[in-house]
Amino acid sequence: MKFWFDAAAGKLDPFVLVLEGSVPNEKIKKEGYWAAMGTDPDTGQPITTNEWIDRLAPKALAIIAVGTCATYGGIHAMEGNPTGAMGLADYLGWNWRSKAGLPIVNVPGCPVQPDNMMETVLYLLYQVAGLAPIIPLDDQLRPTWLFGKTVHEGCDRAGYYEQGDFAHEYGSPKCLVKIGCWGPVVNCNVTKRGWMEGIGGCPNVGGICIGCTMPGFPDKFMPFMDAPPGAAVSSAASGIYGGVIRFLRSITNATVNKEPKWRHSRATLTTGYEPRHYGQS
Repeated sequence: MKFWFDAAAGKLDPFVLVLEGSVPNEKIKKEGYWAAMGTDPDTGQPITTNEWIDRLAPKALAIIAVGTCATYGGIHAMEGNPTGAMGLADYLGWNWRSKAGLPIVNVPGCPVQPDNMMETVLYLLYQVAGLAPIIPLDDQLRPTWLFGKTVHEGCDRAGYYEQGDFAHEYGSPKCLVKIGCWGPVVNCNVTKRGWMEGIGGCPNVGGICIGCTMPGFPDKFMPFMDAPPGAAVSSAASGIYGGVIRFLRSITNATVNKEPKWRHSRATLTTGYEPRHYGQS
């Protein structure tokens, strides 16, 4: 805990505060505390998560909320929870700025994709060193280059959606929208980046997207495994359009999937080549 106490006392400067896990509301309990780490040497009492944030946030060069619990509350903040859990921006305020003028940086994911986390830290270090412009964030405080596209846009199965060709059971290589995938409307790069060393990414390996990088997770994406609202309409439209496209493409495929007729071993040249004779009038 030495570094925490040094940072709170102003002995560690500069520092970046990284928070993992949701922030419980310590104002709503009757006794005790929801979450704490370490003991206050002056009082002998646990130091709550709320108090650590209050002590460290004003002194931090930057703050990164890591994972969906820290960014938006996540599982702990779902309807019916007793702790009043929330994300860091809900606690500090969405317009909060660090002493360096930086907003909270949210890197959601349940759990966070590791390369997204380290890339964000590296970007901030470059920015502090004056080697990069201010970090670009969307209105949910996510780095835009990481969360500016949807799962669907990077999905290996997206071509099946375009053709209106959908899976009806798990294990199929086709588009998973009809069996619960939220990929077309979820901001996440895991299908492009993969999970570990470029491998994985939920729909790429047969798992539906349940929207874990989104502020509305999990409540607005439940029940899991059910087709998302609008999926019936969009998939029906895609099915009609895709059926026509598949038919036309099958004709084209049959045509281009054959060699031209002039490729043969006969003693005659049938490519259409005509020799030119120079010197003739």
